[in-house]
Amino acid sequence: MSQKNIVEIKSYDFTPGLVGNINDIPFVTGCWPLVYILSDEKTKEAYIGETTDAVSRLSTHLRNTKKKVLKTVRLIMSDKFNKSATLDIESNLIKYMSGDGQYKLLNGNVGLANHTYYQQNEMYSDMFKAIWSELRTEGIVQASLESINNSDLFKYSPYKTLTQEQKVGLIVIIKALLDDTIKTVMIEGGAGTGKSILAIYLFKLLHTDPDELDFKDFGDEEAEFVSLVRDLQLKYPAPKTGLVIPMSSFRDTLQRVFRNVKGLRANMVIGPAEVATSIFDILVVDESHRLRKRVNLGAYFGAFDKVNEKLGLPKDEGNELKWVLKQSRKSILFYDRRQSIKPSDVDGSEFETLGLQPTTSNQKLQSQLRSLGGNDYVSYIDRLLYSRLRSSDDKFFASAYDFRLYDSLPDMVAQIKAKNEENGLSRLIAGYSWKWVSQNNPDNSVYDIETDGVKLKWNGTNKDWINSETAVNEVGCIHTTQGYDLNYAGIIFGNEISYDFETNQIVIKEEYYFDKNGKQSIKSPDELREYIINIYKTIMLRAIRGTYVYVCDPELRKYFKQHIHQMNSKLVETAEVALQVDDLFASPYLEEMVEIDLYDSIGCGELMYAETTSYDKYEVPKSLIRPGAKYFVLRTRGDSMNQLDINDGDYILCQKNFQAPSGSIAVVIIGDDATLKEIHFEKDALLLKPKSTNPIHQPYRLGEGDEFKVLGVYIKKV
Repeated sequence: MSQKNIVEIKSYDFTPGLVGNINDIPFVTGCWPLVYILSDEKTKEAYIGETTDAVSRLSTHLRNTKKKVLKTVRLIMSDKFNKSATLDIESNLIKYMSGDGQYKLLNGNVGLANHTYYQQNEMYSDMFKAIWSELRTEGIVQASLESINNSDLFKYSPYKTLTQEQKVGLIVIIKALLDDTIKTVMIEGGAGTGKSILAIYLFKLLHTDPDELDFKDFGDEEAEFVSLVRDLQLKYPAPKTGLVIPMSSFRDTLQRVFRNVKGLRANMVIGPAEVATSIFDILVVDESHRLRKRVNLGAYFGAFDKVNEKLGLPKDEGNELKWVLKQSRKSILFYDRRQSIKPSDVDGSEFETLGLQPTTSNQKLQSQLRSLGGNDYVSYIDRLLYSRLRSSDDKFFASAYDFRLYDSLPDMVAQIKAKNEENGLSRLIAGYSWKWVSQNNPDNSVYDIETDGVKLKWNGTNKDWINSETAVNEVGCIHTTQGYDLNYAGIIFGNEISYDFETNQIVIKEEYYFDKNGKQSIKSPDELREYIINIYKTIMLRAIRGTYVYVCDPELRKYFKQHIHQMNSKLVETAEVALQVDDLFASPYLEEMVEIDLYDSIGCGELMYAETTSYDKYEVPKSLIRPGAKYFVLRTRGDSMNQLDINDGDYILCQKNFQAPSGSIAVVIIGDDATLKEIHFEKDALLLKPKSTNPIHQPYRLGEGDEFKVLGVYIKKV
């Protein structure tokens, strides 16, 4: 039986006579779980819900001032539905109808959740696709699910399911907004940790009518959150708010999103200078690391000085961060110091000082939500760019993420175009290693980037380049890609970035770096190096499904070859082989993985409490596991073993071995505590030696009276 046949959608006029019209439907009289859509085709407003008591629920809506004016109700029914399944379908309909943009939804954005339920499988996924297909046929929705997934309206929709970490961040923000002693909230998180989604979710929450907040499925565990949201609505019934976006391209994108969300308006998304127009109850700043100071502003110097003068700030001391703080009763800053990419960005020290103030509340987001490579990929890119990889065997493995090094730029360009045809939103991005000579040049034969037999042009527009029609044939830079999501990214490392094998670190060739506002006023080579590494790390974290890399500089290419699986162009010379290119590309990442018990934590510094129970599993390559041996994975804390590139937060594979040899790196249990050290057996004693650049860590001995046990030996970081 097809999914279309096991799902039934019936339409009725949404009038007081509705109850009589639906009373003979078995799904209604039997109190069976179903989903419904209320809509008005003229006003283009809709409400989506689910219920096991359709008569009572719809009767309540008919008494609601805002919902009773809607004209049509569609009941979505199936004997395969259960309560959790209808909650899941309701949640997906809200997210995708919001992303479709044909209707503005009257739903609030609290209560959306991913539900795990009995028999959750492809049947329900196919069922939702069938529902969507029928709604498209009726003209209620327009776009395909695939195109919505790639749309900004969907990616930045406030109708998102928050992760547990994001929910904690949201509660921290709400509590700070309710606390009169707190002036500023700083939410720190790296690229892809969901800062923008949380900012937009909060904005929708602040501008949702209290009557539209639906807490019907909240249980006792969410009682605190429900209470906080109600208190927030009472304290800020009609707040004057602004979502400050420093980058003009991203600002334009979010303004389009806000136009399509009920309760939000495009003029709520503003630039930093617009905060000077009035005092705001709440200012939310996304990408606040891109707020500017009075350096390298070019034609903007005059306007910048006028704002400082208007706000009574000294010309050489005022900056956009101070504008926000001065013009808001409450400010919420979403921040990542590693995405500061030019000298005009406000100094990180100002954010650090602000974060230490008693009137500032702080929270961190750490889970990677954008990349399918997860936190492991983010950590790997960080170690790659900061030269903290130990050997040529240290490569990134993840079957879900496509990470490759190309020795041919033509091949990488062709693959990005193929991925764009297949998945959309696949783009080339490069470091600023070429002048923008094609800008304002009507001659179509003028190119900016010419290397490895390829001629390319920089982005043809500064505004929303990612979604422009010509983008797939052009190359974006940090300024036109920061803040955006891609499916696949092809990253070109230019000649301005190289590698010194004597010092084992990335080096910068300033003469090949052509962003004049990105290097003017910089006096320290280390400062320029930090900015450029931040640029490459930021663009390496743009893509959801895969990142491809081509390197111009021969020394950097040699270094990357040691640590990134390489795709050799010789493998795809014939058309027959090219047809199998995805299988060939993927093969290095499909190494069989096995699950090992994960324990938290092990001290690489101070002793840590020794967990005796595994709370999770961790996947490691099967090639690391010897048959018959027993293994475990630990997460490290501290820096006492950093000379071996074992850093705070790393995951390490260990083999159980109660008779670890002298000189080995071992896990030692001391009473109820655990530590990782180099061990040396002495007469009646065990010497524990740190391997650290931090002089605070010194060797110490465990003698006859000390209770200790050697649990296992360190094998490898994983």
